[in-house]
Amino acid sequence: MTAPANTREFNGLTIPTPGKFELDPAHTRVSFVARHMMVSKVRGGFTSASGSIVVAEDPLQSHVEVSIDAASIDTGVADRDGHLRSPDFLDVEKFPALTFRSTRVESVSGNEFTVVGDLTIRDVTREVVLDVEFEGHAKSPWGQEVIGFAATTEIDREAFGMTWNQALETGGVLVGKKVKIEIGAEGVRQG
Repeated sequence: MTAPANTREFNGLTIPTPGKFELDPAHTRVSFVARHMMVSKVRGGFTSASGSIVVAEDPLQSHVEVSIDAASIDTGVADRDGHLRSPDFLDVEKFPALTFRSTRVESVSGNEFTVVGDLTIRDVTREVVLDVEFEGHAKSPWGQEVIGFAATTEIDREAFGMTWNQALETGGVLVGKKVKIEIGAEGVRQG
């Protein structure tokens, strides 16, 4: 079977030929889940992210850079969003962006990869490991070449200086330390 144009084979997977893909803001979402009051979960996301994926000749030398507008945080509750933008959490006035820059890519199996990189929140940089699934390569009805990815990771918010919390009468705390992050990204070929 012949691979579609602008693709090649890598470990039994059809991937794009080398080039740069810009994240499509209309089809890219960075979401998160955090524990609330030890009994439930709060879900939210960021509505504004930009960045690029550079697919290298050697796919394991590919890299990604992403910038997320911290003020675009949205949990569906205005008061909570305001608190998350405050110095207690993201401090968006002082630190307007969250950034991620990959440092290495490792093949796991089939369409699964591990992407390791530096995540910076509030001017604190920590290495994070993303479990990534390459979801495919296609040509849109408008002639654009696109690729899709899904990624997940978990961070400790306190490691990034977001230590605000409140003890509960029944024990435990108001906001959990661990935050699960889920990313759905679509990139459009630029060159």
